[in-house]
Amino acid sequence: MPYYQSTYQSKLYRNFKEIELTDYRGVVRFYEENEDQIQRLDQEEYFELLATYVNSLFEIGAYQKHLLLIDRVVEMTVDRNIQVYQGIDLFGVMLFRKAASLYNIMEYSRAEYILQELTRINPENEEVILFLKKCQRRKSSDIIQCTRASGIFLLLLTALIIAVEVLFIRPFYEMYVPLIERTRFSTFGLACFLLVAGDLIHRWQAERRVNRFVREVKEFKRQKDHQY
Repeated sequence: MPYYQSTYQSKLYRNFKEIELTDYRGVVRFYEENEDQIQRLDQEEYFELLATYVNSLFEIGAYQKHLLLIDRVVEMTVDRNIQVYQGIDLFGVMLFRKAASLYNIMEYSRAEYILQELTRINPENEEVILFLKKCQRRKSSDIIQCTRASGIFLLLLTALIIAVEVLFIRPFYEMYVPLIERTRFSTFGLACFLLVAGDLIHRWQAERRVNRFVREVKEFKRQKDHQY
């Protein structure tokens, strides 16, 4: 149901409304300077100020602070059964931004869990699905660890071959220069191939895992709908 707001407005609330919503630092500064008074406001005004403050924290990149308070907004949204607030699905938006904050502090597994739950709620939300794929790509895997380690080893080996070529082969064993050059080019080429191939395989696996998960969610919802 839409969120109800009373017609009464406190002076503190009116002062807050004078701040441009896009003045995120101004919102954060106002809230933190008046936090004690804000907590004594009625629930409707307090909720709006808190939700706006939490959103502003996200916008200015204060992700740790954002994560400290976002659950409070989500809990109030559920407790008060707020389905639509100022024209948006506040519950979905807040959870999506929580996932984004976790992603930005490199908590990829926690972000992925939230995005999976949002996908279970609405498996047609392409924005959530794309973000879920992005999280999957950021997470490490056995294949990417192996190919990166091998690629780095071969790059170091290439550097060693160059050193040997410059210090010993060219000055004293010039007849072996063509062989050393071929070895150097081959080693460097293989290193580049492994690094690129590992990344491409990892991306393909992430894409496949998420697509499979979305298909399973959609199939589960279809079966559930048929039961009713």
